[in-house]
Amino acid sequence: MPTNSRGTVDVLAIAAHRDDVEQTCGGTLLKMGERGHPTGILDLTRGELGTRGTVEERAREADEAARILRVGWRRVLDIPDGRVENTWENRLKIARVVRETRPQVVILPYWQGRHPDHYTTSVLGYEACFLAGLAKLETDGLAPHRPFKIVYATLYYDVRPTFVVDISEQFEARLQSILAYKSQFTDQHPGHGIFPAQAEIRERVEAMARFYGLLAGVKYAEPFVQKEVGLVDDLTAIPVKSL
Repeated sequence: MPTNSRGTVDVLAIAAHRDDVEQTCGGTLLKMGERGHPTGILDLTRGELGTRGTVEERAREADEAARILRVGWRRVLDIPDGRVENTWENRLKIARVVRETRPQVVILPYWQGRHPDHYTTSVLGYEACFLAGLAKLETDGLAPHRPFKIVYATLYYDVRPTFVVDISEQFEARLQSILAYKSQFTDQHPGHGIFPAQAEIRERVEAMARFYGLLAGVKYAEPFVQKEVGLVDDLTAIPVKSL
């Protein structure tokens, strides 16, 4: 377990499986950490139904990935892999974590996608954040807390982002955090028709990051959606060119 296993964070990423965060918003977490914002990751499942690797292997790999991304807090819940369901019990489990870590920003998966665990985590995480702010909800004596901002990492789904985060300086470390999952991303027979060959991983990760970077005029970027209307104070300070 990384250091600061109990404490507050500024940015908390919630995902269904170990390695989801690394693939969708790892560069952003690293960038926030480099800017002095404590970051955390909450994985909802242990990955026991994964085609490759064991629970124990993925736990070790998750710790190594967190170290690479300078994530000081990481925890996994006991929600069954493949059965992430939006139940009262699961909402309470996440609400307790939100109250404990007290994030300003929560990153969730986008609410549409191929994997049911991913899009269910999106709705489940949102409703848990709402519950965490209810003053009369009792959760082991933890004080109510509701994050100021919820954003959605959209890399798993083809949707135009509201904004992207420039991760040009963080790209190499982000790639290494993905490759830390050796049980998932080394060449092996199980899952060979689903997982890319190891030689192709950098090419695929780089292509996606370059695409989203191109939208904003930077080398590499990660995409996000927010539901709220954006607020601009100074039209001359908007950073992305129109022409």
